[in-house]
Order: sequence, then C-alpha cells, then structure tokens
Amino acid sequence: MNEEKIRFLLVNSTNEFLVEYNTLEENSRYKLTNFSGSTGEALVTPDKIYLFVDGRYHIQADLEVDHNKITVVKMENGSQYMTELLKRIPENETLGIFSKKNSQAKYEYLSSKRNVILLKSDPLDDFEQKISAQNIHLDESLTGLSTEEKFAKISHNLKENEAICITDLDEVSYFFNLRNFSQNFSAKIRGKCLISKDNYELFLQDKLSELENILKSSEKQIYVDKSSITAYDYSLIKNPEDLKENPIKLMKSKKNDTELKTLQDAFARTDKAVSAIRDYIENNENISEYDIAQQLEKEFKKQGAAGLSFNSIVAKDKNSALAHYSKSSKNEIIKNGSLVLIDCGGYFEGGLATDITRVFVKGEPSILHKKIYTLVLKAFLRAYNYLDAKHNEILRFAQNDVNAEKFHQLNGYEIDSMVHTFFDEEDCEGFVFNHGLGHGIGINVHEYPPNLSQNEIAKTPILDGMCFSIEPGLYKQGAFGIRLENSCYFKDNKIHSFVKMNYEKKLINFDMLTEQELKWLEEFEVK
Repeated sequence: MNEEKIRFLLVNSTNEFLVEYNTLEENSRYKLTNFSGSTGEALVTPDKIYLFVDGRYHIQADLEVDHNKITVVKMENGSQYMTELLKRIPENETLGIFSKKNSQAKYEYLSSKRNVILLKSDPLDDFEQKISAQNIHLDESLTGLSTEEKFAKISHNLKENEAICITDLDEVSYFFNLRNFSQNFSAKIRGKCLISKDNYELFLQDKLSELENILKSSEKQIYVDKSSITAYDYSLIKNPEDLKENPIKLMKSKKNDTELKTLQDAFARTDKAVSAIRDYIENNENISEYDIAQQLEKEFKKQGAAGLSFNSIVAKDKNSALAHYSKSSKNEIIKNGSLVLIDCGGYFEGGLATDITRVFVKGEPSILHKKIYTLVLKAFLRAYNYLDAKHNEILRFAQNDVNAEKFHQLNGYEIDSMVHTFFDEEDCEGFVFNHGLGHGIGINVHEYPPNLSQNEIAKTPILDGMCFSIEPGLYKQGAFGIRLENSCYFKDNKIHSFVKMNYEKKLINFDMLTEQELKWLEEFEVK
C-alpha cells in the first residue's frame, strides 16, 4: 500500500473469475481475516481492518476473527454493502482495488464516489491453481438444447462487426453444456468465450492469454456484461459496449422442460439422502455433527451424486443459530432433545445444484422448539402460496380491465417483504429473521435472476422456468435456529416445489395453523 501510495485497500473473497464459492487457498479475504464464510469483503484502512458480513454470518464472523485486529461490520437485512464500505473511506482519499477481482460495474460505481486506482496484482495471492481438464459434455437429454441451438438464439441479433465476450463461469458452462466436478462444491468449468455472428470459441483457463490478445487487437464492438466481467478484462477491449440484457443469463435462468425434469430427478434423490439422514439421527446414539455430515455425503454418493453443491451445514442446538454454520464439530454430540438443522445439496449427472434445509429433533422437542418451527412453517406456506393468497385481487384487477398477467407476475421483493411483515407481527420470542428469503438455483447453488430479498435486484420478475429457494428462518444466538427450505420453480402462474421431503409432525403445533394453512400443508407429507 505504501508502494502504491494508497491508504485504503479492498480485499476480496473471490478469485479472477469472480466466483462465489471460492476455495480458501484462493480467498485473500480469508487469509487476511480468518473469516471462512463464502461472501464478505474486507477494507484495510490506516488504523483498522473492516470485515463486512450480512445477517447469515454475524455470529460466525464474531467467532472466527481476532477482534483486536478486525472490526466486524454487521449489515442488517436490506442494507447495502457498498454504502457501508464508502462510509469508511473519506471523500478525499484514494481506494485501491484489484482489477482481476472486481467487476467493471463495481469499479465504475466506486469511481463515481471516490478516487479509485486499479491494481494489477494481489499480494495475498500465493496459490497456484492446478488446471483440471476433466470437463464433461452433457447430453441433450439432460440440457434440452445443444450449444448450436443456443448460439442460433443469440447470433441472429449480432451484426458482422459485433461480438459478445462471456466471462461468467456459470454462463460459459451453460452455453457449452460442459461441467467439471473436480473442485469441491462446483460444477463449473474454468474458461471464457467469445461469440460473433458466425462463430463462437471457448478459451479454457490455460488459453486465456489468447483471448486477451484478441480483445486487445479486435476492431469489433464487443458487448460485455459489466456485472460479471472483471475491470482487468474490460480494460483490454478497444471498443467495449455494455450488454443491456445478457441473453445467456436470461436463457440460463429460464429452465426448459428438459432441465426441469433433470432437476426433479436430482431433487428426488436429494430427498432420499436427507430422509436417510433423518433415520440415521433417530436410530443412532453418540453421533456428532461431524458424523452426520460424513454420513450425509455418503448418502448423496449412494444416490449417484458427483459431489456436493456446497459445504453441508449440520448444526446442533446453539450452532443452528448461525445461519451458515459449517464446522460440523466432532465434539458436538447429539443427545436426547437435541435439535439438528441440516442444509445440504448435491450435483448429479445433469450438473444443476440441489438445495434443501430440514430440521430434526432427537427424541422429543421442547415447547419452544415447536413454536418456532411452526412459525417458520407458516411463513413458508404463505410464501409458497403467495399467488393463491392474492387470487381474489388478481380476479378483481382482471374484471377492471387491468393487465392481469402483469399483476400476476411474481417478484421476490414482494414475497420477501410479506414474510418479514409476518414475522414482525408474531411473537417470535426474541428470534429474528436476518437474511433474504431465497435465491435462484442453477449451475451454481446461488443464481441470479431470480432473487427473493430486500435488494433492488429482487424486483426483477420471476418468469416461467425460473428456479429458486424459499427458506424462511428464525434464529436466536445462544438458543437455536430453525430454517425450512424448499427449492421451487415457477411455471404456468404457479410455484411448484422440487422438494418433497416431509415435515416433522412432532415439531408442528397444529393448533397454531389456520384452516387455510392446514389445507396448504396437505400438499406436503408430514410424518
């Protein structure tokens, strides 16, 4: 920082491909702060290091960092990371950011607020990524469309002097129907691509220098998605143009019937793995969180999973209050009355992620267990049946010649708001809901669009074929947490659940359910 003459430096959790689930070996923010969560950035200032984390990670960050060195900034639901970051950088100061680890959109936004310089290298990078060639081509029986068919949907809109550069790994993997399961919690290949009117070309990680040379020399107008291209790659392009609507992102998010069938099959096997773990907990004594996590991975493998879609959360009692607890301790032994939260998912041959959360109790639950579980279940049922609840309004608008189709459209912002309002109006015994209601699902377990939260991006309509989680939760530090997550899809003006795994009868206080909620619950098995 002295060499670059800067007093403020942004340290990222991601790598040069801007991935969410980065390995800790490539995670500079982890090396600096010891915080191991998947998201969250750090800001180095002259007198402090700030770590910015959302509600999922408040407790985990407190447990992992050295508070003599790190100040944890706990962002509340709806607060913006960029806003909190800028509060800690005086207007007359210069911020350094790594050009290969920040998107062009992020660079432009920060540059509009402060002086920003792009740094070519990250001094915390001391890990050489081994390039794996284990890329697998998926059959069209799993994807529904060939690369040629996807190319045809895009290329006819391009002129001879235009091209699109795609750098998002999910989009590249989707476009080429390729997957790679060699890295934990990932199915993505590592590469970038260039699409022109008459051709498309894939540049794998060991050939990226060839793409850089093309970008530097090409006279074509090259369209890019500023939210996913790094500031470094963007700087190479002679004639860059912002891609107002990313055709691959939208195509990828709207799953076709074949992809939905692929996911239905993957979730059926995920349900079986989770059901087997339910029996394992009930029928075994002196088992730990670690034992359950190990057995869970075995159950996924029994069902044919190529790997897990993220590091499974197996959290007992007070650990379940950490929304993204992932330690799975050998010392946390399940006893009679122990509550266990399990959040897990896998990748099967179709290369699309599954995601589910269920909560179990060994033996008999407490009265408080049942109350909080039932409140979360009520929240899920209301979110899942959001359109049914609005049905009368939709009919009224249609009768008044208002565009009913537009009114009928889902957006995640409204659903999330409804759930937060529901919890605010209930007596939740000091338990809080401190994260978004859900996220999109695709090649990555977190995909956008869609999104269900208080962020502006959640106002984007949820369209036919889009897949997403609905996962309300209530958490209280030092007590426990309950989260119930079903991954779903939207089709024919209705939300459908991929997840069929049952709810726990002994954890439900049926007296708390309304007649409507009891009717809604009939869709799901309770045992």
